[in-house]
Amino acid sequence: IFTMLGREIQVAVKAGSPDPAVNGKLRDVIAKCKANNMPNDTIDRSIKKAAGGGEDVEYENVTYEGYGPNGVAVIVEVLTDNRNRAAANVRNAFTKGGGNMGNSGCVSFMFDEKGLIVIDKEEIDMDEEELMMAALDAGAEDFAAEEDSYEITTAPDDFSAVRETLEAAGIPMASAEVTMIPQTYTELTDEEDIKKMNKLLEMLDDDDDVQNTYHNWDE
Repeated sequence: IFTMLGREIQVAVKAGSPDPAVNGKLRDVIAKCKANNMPNDTIDRSIKKAAGGGEDVEYENVTYEGYGPNGVAVIVEVLTDNRNRAAANVRNAFTKGGGNMGNSGCVSFMFDEKGLIVIDKEEIDMDEEELMMAALDAGAEDFAAEEDSYEITTAPDDFSAVRETLEAAGIPMASAEVTMIPQTYTELTDEEDIKKMNKLLEMLDDDDDVQNTYHNWDE
């Protein structure tokens, strides 16, 4: 995970500035790093390495879409220095997982892009109503109380501002990122389909080029 986050830092720095005070994208990546327990000195080293040039590897974002068993919709986001390798590996994962890659846009219409902030109930002292008002006042679209956590959703363009406002208020976050939320979910009842779907997700998870995988499997 630190390797993948390091790539995100590199892309954010090259697209803007090594100073998070003026680079909102970098601030978001740093927040994601901290949510994944990446040490501060590792974050600083990654920023300095990206700012200093170092190994001149150019990474590009590519999104692949396709179907898992029984038509489960899958979106795969990669950050790679070799598009051909990434495409071959992702295609192989779909094939071994009993699915197939599709054309761009074949399943993305079934998802909504949203900012998602998750707060662990055990980590926060505020009561639910107070937290909800703080989130909505900060510009959040929605607030939901789950069994062990609170989930705050935002429009993608409002995500950074909402996250920073809550962060400034001292509210701890288990995770904070822009994600793809399914509009509907697909169930798998056949044991073989479940095995294949797990195989697909496992292969994508093991691929260093893959940054994020989204799906609508109702696990």
